[in-house]
Amino acid sequence: MNRGAIARAAAIVAALLLPAGAMAQTLDLHAMSAEIRAGTYKRIEAIRVIQHGRTVFAEDYRGNDAESRIDARSAGKSITAIAVGMAIEDGKIAGVDQPVFAYFKDREPFAHDGPLKRAMTIRDLLTMSSALDCDDWTDASPGNEERMYETRDWTRFALDIPLFAGFARDANGQGRYAYCTAGAFLLGRIVERATGERFDAYVQRRLFDPLRITGANWTRSPSGEVQTGGQLRLRADDFAAIGQLVLSGGAVEGKQIVSRDWLREMLRVRARATPLDGYGYLWWVRDYRVPGDARPWPGFYMSGNGGNKVVLFPDLDAVVVVLSTNYNQRGMHEMTTAPIERHILPALIAAKAR
Repeated sequence: MNRGAIARAAAIVAALLLPAGAMAQTLDLHAMSAEIRAGTYKRIEAIRVIQHGRTVFAEDYRGNDAESRIDARSAGKSITAIAVGMAIEDGKIAGVDQPVFAYFKDREPFAHDGPLKRAMTIRDLLTMSSALDCDDWTDASPGNEERMYETRDWTRFALDIPLFAGFARDANGQGRYAYCTAGAFLLGRIVERATGERFDAYVQRRLFDPLRITGANWTRSPSGEVQTGGQLRLRADDFAAIGQLVLSGGAVEGKQIVSRDWLREMLRVRARATPLDGYGYLWWVRDYRVPGDARPWPGFYMSGNGGNKVVLFPDLDAVVVVLSTNYNQRGMHEMTTAPIERHILPALIAAKAR
């Protein structure tokens, strides 16, 4: 994202999040569905579109139905960010500048211990900018998530990751960006230790119950640790409800579930993750574009392997969910971005203009 795009995203976050506007209208996306069924966009399992708080499009594909639970992979990391904010609001975590390793004194000694590791903060993990030599986009990285999955005790694996050689903080106090699932997993363990509740139970009580989300299917390590770095199976409507909660400023049925201030902090761009994407606290930010239209449409989104997306479009008061199982396939994210930009966004823009 360029500076203009980041400034635009920051302005939207500063206004987070506007109340619902006019009555939503049902969107005609039959052409998109025909292309999905014809194989133009492969392995798309479900799409939901919410505008002004109402479902305007809902379709399931490839034998799925409304009760199907899809593994949205790393999109679950964004729920972990919400959980950290709730634990802070509940007074269980003092703030994002708390040192990570202070929560794991019972697991000492740590490999590669020292001042740099001890200085690592919750904020560092939320922004994927810690001193750990952990990069899931680099096969040789000692902290790559695939290595974690080969172990029984994922907490021990994450605590013992070596430090990144030459790690340094910039003028804002932040390290270099490196995508690290093990760091998101550690955040879940911190929430557990701070709240005294198992992570899945805490999230169910504080977040899912108010949204009427049931039957969440969490992946666990061989030793039973909840995978808070992704691999969570929910219904498409459940992901839509989470997106709508964030879009509406953290309130549901008149009750504030998540702090509006936390959501502003969570969505604020902290790093440039790719040439097109900014990164906040385990949430992504990018400008989506309609073919033939120069105007950018900032989207704040959850993202997971397979092309999974839960995108918030504040300018359109809309949430778009695309669940896809193109796991580990080249072009998997383009396969779900394309129907958003070519079909869903134009329909939402047209509805907004009416």
